[in-house]
Amino acid sequence: MSRIAVIQKEKCNPMGCGGYLCIRVCPVNKMGEECIVEDDDKKPKINEEVCTGCGICQNRCPFGAISIIKLPEELDKPPIHQYGKNGFHLYSLPTPIFGKVVGVVGVNGIGKSTAIKILAGVLEPNLGKLDGNLDYKELINYFKGTEAQVFFEKVRDKKIKISYKPQHVDLIPKQVKGKVKELLKKVDEKKKLKEVVKELQIENILDNDIGKISGGELQRVAIAAAVLKKADLYIFDEPSSYLDIKQRLRIAKFIKNLADDKTSIVVIEHDLIVMDYMADLVHIMYGKEGCYGIVSQLKAAKAGINAYLEGFIKEDNIRFRDHKIKFETKPAVKKGKEYMLTEWPEMKKKLGKFKLTVDSGSVNKHETIGIIGENGIGKTSFVKLLAGVEKADSGEVDDKVEVSYKPQKLEADSDELVVNVLSDAIKKHTKDIINPLNIKDLYMKKLSELSGGELQRVSIALALSKKCKLCLLDEPSAYLDVEQRLLVSKVIKNVAEHSGLSVMVVDHDLLFIDYLSDRLIVFEGEPAINGVEKGPFTMEEGMNSLLTDVEISLRRDDASGRPRINKPGSVKDREQKSKGKYYYG
Repeated sequence: MSRIAVIQKEKCNPMGCGGYLCIRVCPVNKMGEECIVEDDDKKPKINEEVCTGCGICQNRCPFGAISIIKLPEELDKPPIHQYGKNGFHLYSLPTPIFGKVVGVVGVNGIGKSTAIKILAGVLEPNLGKLDGNLDYKELINYFKGTEAQVFFEKVRDKKIKISYKPQHVDLIPKQVKGKVKELLKKVDEKKKLKEVVKELQIENILDNDIGKISGGELQRVAIAAAVLKKADLYIFDEPSSYLDIKQRLRIAKFIKNLADDKTSIVVIEHDLIVMDYMADLVHIMYGKEGCYGIVSQLKAAKAGINAYLEGFIKEDNIRFRDHKIKFETKPAVKKGKEYMLTEWPEMKKKLGKFKLTVDSGSVNKHETIGIIGENGIGKTSFVKLLAGVEKADSGEVDDKVEVSYKPQKLEADSDELVVNVLSDAIKKHTKDIINPLNIKDLYMKKLSELSGGELQRVSIALALSKKCKLCLLDEPSAYLDVEQRLLVSKVIKNVAEHSGLSVMVVDHDLLFIDYLSDRLIVFEGEPAINGVEKGPFTMEEGMNSLLTDVEISLRRDDASGRPRINKPGSVKDREQKSKGKYYYG
């Protein structure tokens, strides 16, 4: 087996370990050879050629910054790309297939965005050559005999044009200025502006400034900009972020319909229902976060997603996770006054031109309630009323029940350390919250230094660990990868069951909501005009209400139990709809 040494520089703190502990404990250094030395950036550097792989530096590093990794034997080639000495290694790339949508699934930090940036031509791969002297012939030769060889030959010969929708759409207003319509006109090589704008439902914001539209609107504008360009390969990095359930399904259908004999699509997506709906084929990316990533062979979408949930790739005999993710059938919810935690009355709230109407309802002890509906329809306002952050114009929430609230928008401008922010949670909830959410590695980071996903996990831990009877979480799946979402849902359910806590969760990921919810609240109405809160319903009633509105039906996968969207017009789809059973009919 080949071996790599990776140092995650952002975790490394030489002064915090008493001054280069790894250099001091290295046996090779003690024998007089230079294995671990101080680099120009004042961080350690490991010479892999003399490293024996003893693992002492890895085990002794108090910050978990060092990884000495034995790679599988089949990885006898250099990496496709390496970020500097002892940096992240990427092995192999996704393969675009004409006429197909190819999906890429994997955890954050495994190299998905790096891989598609290479495909998009945004990042030039170095094949592990850190001096930067790479000949394009070497790249083509690297993939000799594969589909990727043909692809890169066509890229070299300018026979393939690529359009790329980046992951971080929130950065777009910092890069371009002007009205949405003018910006889209500039990239409209297909002359299909009207058609695409209508499909993506962004007609109402065409005259708005790009810097003054919401995240969901920005996402759809970015997708429109990518699609309006003439290209043979369209790449979408996380196209469902910021979108509500209806918009996600509409975008999935839109992207799926782009693929034809002359066009290929590659998509990274964390919403597995959306991925399953739009992808024909799937690559699984595995490895070790922040250290190295490997792209699996292509699999049919159903088989690929199931293998991902299984944590095992049969063809390669690779187990990349030590547990399966399984969806269980839920027991019926217990009813009756003795099980009820609290209730709320009918309420009304006016916010500018928007009117919110709330039906009376209640939440039970130990219960998790999912809250679903379109963007701009009052879900966040409803949660704020329950949290006491806002007061209703009519109707009053019982304030005798202690409430904890995690807002949708997370504030991260504080220089306070995570370990201090979560001091109570660490004392009381290390086993059931801190450890499962993998927060220990973040202890010595300032809130202002955390990534979106890290800040989300810290915020969830803080909300769940507070002394309360009811915990309200607004969009906890945002910025999290597939595994983190399912992990968070498991933590929420465990805390609800074992700590006597009730939890209400607003989210747009249907799989996430299905996995954790005992009952559902559904919002209806017209975004930005009026919203009506209804429920809580049983899962079947609530999901039927939502799915009827978006005209899709769900079935359970035989192998994993996960929810899957039926192919529109299929026998199963027609059968369930005719019975009015859109949810697992």
